[in-house]
Amino acid sequence: MEYRFTSENFEAEVLNSDVPVLVDFYADWCGPCKMMGPVVEGLAEEFDGKAKVGKINVDEQPDLAAKYNVMSIPFFAFIKNGELVDSEMGAVPKDRLAQKLSALT
Repeated sequence: MEYRFTSENFEAEVLNSDVPVLVDFYADWCGPCKMMGPVVEGLAEEFDGKAKVGKINVDEQPDLAAKYNVMSIPFFAFIKNGELVDSEMGAVPKDRLAQKLSALT
């Protein structure tokens, strides 16, 4: 299941999660973000039950984008035990994201 993270649910769903979380910072107007959409959906299915995979729209949640110093999108944040432990920027292969997420589970 792909999550939608917002300022309202971020603490409960991400920071207090008992499983690792992959957060995709994106925007609707971003071409590379659109290209990564199916990749993120696939990871959400693949890691269902082992990790949370979800998205944050930087235009709708600028406070969260600022908190993680998101300067370019897509930006992928890997969060475990409430801490940013890894990140990836730009359109990257699904295998690279899956490998990083697997290392945290």
